[in-house]
Amino acid sequence: MNKRTSTILMLLLVCGSICFAQSTKELKEWALRDAKIASQATLKMDFDKVLDYTYPSALEIMGGREQALALIESTFKTMKEGGFVFEKADVLGVSDIVFENNEYRCYIEGFNQMIMGGMRIKSKSYLLGIYNSKEKFWYFIEAKQLKNEAMVNKVLPNFKTSLKIPEDEMTTEEI
Repeated sequence: MNKRTSTILMLLLVCGSICFAQSTKELKEWALRDAKIASQATLKMDFDKVLDYTYPSALEIMGGREQALALIESTFKTMKEGGFVFEKADVLGVSDIVFENNEYRCYIEGFNQMIMGGMRIKSKSYLLGIYNSKEKFWYFIEAKQLKNEAMVNKVLPNFKTSLKIPEDEMTTEEI
């Protein structure tokens, strides 16, 4: 290889890695933005908006968007009648972005605080984020569902990831 070809290859490698670094930084910012939108929608019990950010095959398993919305609204109505109150729904952070199986992925760390049955429930949980490159936003699915093999095979067939998603944590206290 001559000096000129070698220099051009080196420039292409450097430019490629800079572009990837910039795009992953931007993707991470978008993941944070979209997770915050979904989190605030949850807090406001705007489940139609939450479903906008729900991974499409998860909606299919719930019988489609309309049935999913009806089920969620009914469940939360019953819980609210029983004293359920959402106090907080915060996004704490976004993992590194990985590109695998022809898609960008990350996980989102969230914190929820609720009251139910005279107890305050504090929960740190994680969402798997999968980037929709056509629409330029992130879909999410509860990461704990990835441990349910039957569910994963329906929602994300042949799913494998290099992401090391932490376990959910929950504490309760009487109030």
